[in-house]
Amino acid sequence: MTPPDPIAGPSVAATSAGSREGAVAGSPDAARGVGARQFDGPAADVHGVPQSRWFVAAFLFAQFGLTLILLGTAGITLPLRYSELDPARKAQLLATTAGMGGVAVMVSTPLFGRLSDRCRSRFGMRRPFILGGVASGGLGMLLLSSAETPLETMAAWVLAQIAYAATSAGIHALLADAVPRRIRARVSAGFGLAAGLATVAGGQLVDRLPDSPLWWFGVPALICFTASGLLVLVLRDRHLEEAPRRPLGVREVAASYWLSPRRHPDFAWAWVCRFMVTMSILTVGTFMVYFLTDELGVSRRDAPRQVSLVLAVYFTAGILTTLFFGWISDRTGRRKAIVWTSALFTAVGLGLASAAPDLRTFLVCIAVAGLGQGAFVSVDVAMMTEVLPSSADTGKDLGILALSYLMPQALLPLVTAPLLAIGAGDQSNYRALWVGAAVLAVVGALAVLPIRTVR
Repeated sequence: MTPPDPIAGPSVAATSAGSREGAVAGSPDAARGVGARQFDGPAADVHGVPQSRWFVAAFLFAQFGLTLILLGTAGITLPLRYSELDPARKAQLLATTAGMGGVAVMVSTPLFGRLSDRCRSRFGMRRPFILGGVASGGLGMLLLSSAETPLETMAAWVLAQIAYAATSAGIHALLADAVPRRIRARVSAGFGLAAGLATVAGGQLVDRLPDSPLWWFGVPALICFTASGLLVLVLRDRHLEEAPRRPLGVREVAASYWLSPRRHPDFAWAWVCRFMVTMSILTVGTFMVYFLTDELGVSRRDAPRQVSLVLAVYFTAGILTTLFFGWISDRTGRRKAIVWTSALFTAVGLGLASAAPDLRTFLVCIAVAGLGQGAFVSVDVAMMTEVLPSSADTGKDLGILALSYLMPQALLPLVTAPLLAIGAGDQSNYRALWVGAAVLAVVGALAVLPIRTVR
C-alpha cells in the first residue's frame, strides 16, 4: 500500500545541455538523443526518443516487477520472517529494518539519477542502471533468503534496496524521457495499477509458494529481473555523445539531493504532498500483517491470504478512480483539485479503518481509502513531472522527487514508535497508528493548495 515511486499539448524532444537543435524525429541523430531541442523550462512536455509500440507495456511490466519485489518483501515476507526469528520484537525489528533501508535508498537514488544523466555508455543513459541494479538486487535477495539472524536480515535487505534503487532511478527517469505530456496522467494511472496489482500478487504468490525463505525472496527477484530485462530490450534509450562534462565533484554530488524551495516553490509543495501521503500509506502498509493478526484476530498462517484479500479490495477500488480521473485530468489539464481531494478521501478511509471491529468492516473502510489513492496516484505523478525545473537534469530532479517517497522509510521508526506506544502497555497500539496515518494524509492534501503553475 505504497504509492508508486516515478502526460495536453504537443511534446518537445530534448536531451542534455549542449545538444544541437533541429533533429528530425526518428532520424539517427534523434534516436541517439543528439540534435534535439534543448528545453530549460519546466520539463512537463519533454520526451527524449520516440518509442516503439511495445514500450508502454514493457514500462508498466517493469514497474510491476519492481513493486512486487520491494513492497511484497517489505509488506509480507519480511514481517513473516521476523515473526519466526524474534516474535517478541517483530514490530521493532520491522520498523528498524524499514528505516535502515529507507536511509540507504534515500542516499543512493538521487545519486543514481544524477549518474544516469551523465552516463555516456554506448548502451544508453538508463539501460545500465536498470539492468545492473536488478541483477545486483537479485543477489541481495539471495543473501536475504539465507539470513538466519535479524542482523543478517537487515544487512541483506539494505544491500538489496541500494541495488534496486539504481533500477528505480532508471525506470522513473523514463517517465519524463519517453512519455509525452498528453498521455502522462493515463500512463501514470497505468503505473499505479501495475504497482497495485503487484502488491496484491505478492500476497497471492507467498501464499502459494512453499513455506521457505528461498522461495519467498527468490521467485519475486526472478520475476523482477525478467520484467526489467524486457524493458531494456524494447527501450530506445537516450545517448550522450557531446564533449565530456566537468568531473563530478563534491558540490555536484551534494546538488543531487537539493533544489531550493525558494527558487522552485511549486516543486517543493508537490514534494511535501507526496512525502506526507506516502508516509501515511507506508505507515499502515508496513504493519498490515500485524494489524490483522493482533487487532482483528487473523492467524499467522492465514495472514498472507488475508493481506492479499485486503490489498485486492484496496486495488479494485483504486481501479475505479485511477482510470477515470487519469482520463479526466488529461482531458481538462487539471491536476491540483484531484490530488488534494483524493488525499482527503484517503484520510477518511484510514480514519474509519482505525476503528473497524472486524475484518468485514475493515475491508469496507480500506475500499474507501483505495478510492482516494486510485485518483491520487494517477494524477499526482503527472503533476510532479510538470513542476520539474529543467529537462537537462531529469534523472537528478526525479531523484530528489523520489526522496519524497523514500524518506518516509527512513523516518518510519521515529513516526511509528510513539504511536505504537500510546496506551498500549506491553502491546503495540496499531489502531493509533492508523489514526496518525489519516492525519498525515490530511496534511498532504493541504500542501497542494499553494501550487500555482499547475491547474
